[in-house]
Amino acid sequence: MGVLTDDMKRVVEEQRLGYIATVCPDGSPNLSPKATMRVWDDDHLVFADIASPGTVANIRQNPAVEINIVDPLIRKGYRFKGTAEILPPGPRFDAVMEKYDGSGNGNQSRVTSLIRSFVMVKVQRALPIISPGYVGDVTEDQMRTRWEEYYFSLSRR
Repeated sequence: MGVLTDDMKRVVEEQRLGYIATVCPDGSPNLSPKATMRVWDDDHLVFADIASPGTVANIRQNPAVEINIVDPLIRKGYRFKGTAEILPPGPRFDAVMEKYDGSGNGNQSRVTSLIRSFVMVKVQRALPIISPGYVGDVTEDQMRTRWEEYYFSLSRR
């Protein structure tokens, strides 16, 4: 059995936007949004390098990463700790590209033409992220309603 549960996979596939933390050569952290996150298998996540020169350079020097993916409405998600590997063009790259080509996104052909490499992350540990907003018996439905109303109010500005 792999590290990734069905619920973890669901959150990754639904949200897709994740934040990946890498380590810079000077030891400082680097946090970068990635909107191409996918589940590869029970132990791996993958994302496309479209405009990620800093992230890729950091991984080449130190493959330790953490990825956080959170549903912004229910304020729950997961943190995935592991090691990353850069997949340059070649057979493994082509296998991953097939997953991206078939994703059904209308902009996908434009996006896939911009992919320089893929980053495959072997997840070694996965932990839940739960907002402290749940303190005081707040339910998931209440949390969702609160944040839907908030985001809707922003869109009316």
